[in-house]
Amino acid sequence: MRKCVTILFLFVSFSIRPIASAANIIQFDFCGEQITFDFDRSIVPNNPVLSDETAITTFYQSLNPSNYDAVVKALLSYKDKFKPDDWLYYQLIRKAAQQISPKSDDYHRYTLYKWYLLNRSGYDARLAISGDYILFYIHCEENIYNIPYRMVDGKQYVCLNYHDYGNHIDFQKNVFTLIDMPFPGADGNFSYKITHLPEFNTGDYKVKDLSFNYNENEYHFKVKLNNQIQSLFVNYPVVDYALYLNIPLSHETYSSLIPLLKKSVKRMSVKNGVDYLMRFTRYAFLFEPDTEVFGSEKRLSPEQTLLYDQSDCEDRVALFYCLVKEIYNLPMIVLTYPKHVTIAVQFNKTYGKPIVYNGNKYSICEPSPQKEDLMVGQLLPELKKAPYEVAYVYTPQKK
Repeated sequence: MRKCVTILFLFVSFSIRPIASAANIIQFDFCGEQITFDFDRSIVPNNPVLSDETAITTFYQSLNPSNYDAVVKALLSYKDKFKPDDWLYYQLIRKAAQQISPKSDDYHRYTLYKWYLLNRSGYDARLAISGDYILFYIHCEENIYNIPYRMVDGKQYVCLNYHDYGNHIDFQKNVFTLIDMPFPGADGNFSYKITHLPEFNTGDYKVKDLSFNYNENEYHFKVKLNNQIQSLFVNYPVVDYALYLNIPLSHETYSSLIPLLKKSVKRMSVKNGVDYLMRFTRYAFLFEPDTEVFGSEKRLSPEQTLLYDQSDCEDRVALFYCLVKEIYNLPMIVLTYPKHVTIAVQFNKTYGKPIVYNGNKYSICEPSPQKEDLMVGQLLPELKKAPYEVAYVYTPQKK
């Protein structure tokens, strides 16, 4: 009889063990990977107002860390496995916060969850408020343009959510107060550098037809492109040339374009091959200033330039730089004029009037369409006497 009681006790014990309800399972796709974690949405604090320091501090203090361990574990597991750069990891956090507390339901709460998850991930994030505004900052020591920043104890913090306010807040009328909420262990520095892109699913790519004429021959390319790139970088700020020029192509896009371009220039001299790449960059896309397309200045990465139907001079420079680097790996310099950006390449011999920098001679290669068909070595006539700065220098690493 004792044996039967024991078996019955074990049966009852296993029967009442808590099982994660399907309603509490959160699952979403991120760049082709399924992110899954158990989370009870009923624990999300339903604070009526989160626009003052007291309410925000109370919200933070009400969060039981153990309730969010599964969320943080899933995020960090992805981070450990795929080694995403900080900007891409932040996009994952945005998606997770959206699942926990949708942006449209309560913007302040959604922002607080992003802040919380970034800090739980080891980053040094801060919050500042002014009236109904809530700004979300991250410790970053890079040069970031067109978004607010603030200095705290000698460290630079840049704003991650300025775009949510239309990239416009009158800081003369709205004085922001930094909320002091210490987060032990959250002291990591955030970088906007992109070293690699996710391995997207092949099925997520679509083919875009690109064509241009070169020496009276028409060339056609079917390039595989993924619209998720647009989503990942839609709020990526203006960064230094060293960062945005070197954002790599995704694997599928690279494989669909670079080998074909290499094949096209295989029998050409280096100068003619670079000329071919220059004209591809110049004529395979429509020209349109960023202010007309996006409403403000935006520097597109090489893959974004391929994605969008219109692009400006900075975007063409990025794409041309990428193609020359991948196919010929030649030294290059980026030249910024008051109203134009162009690029120059170092060949074995110079063409046209060279640009001399640090004792090296570079030949202009204009990748943007102009009124006249500029050859390698030809600079826009109106720029010949204009001042310029060398904004970036690329020197190939010796193998």
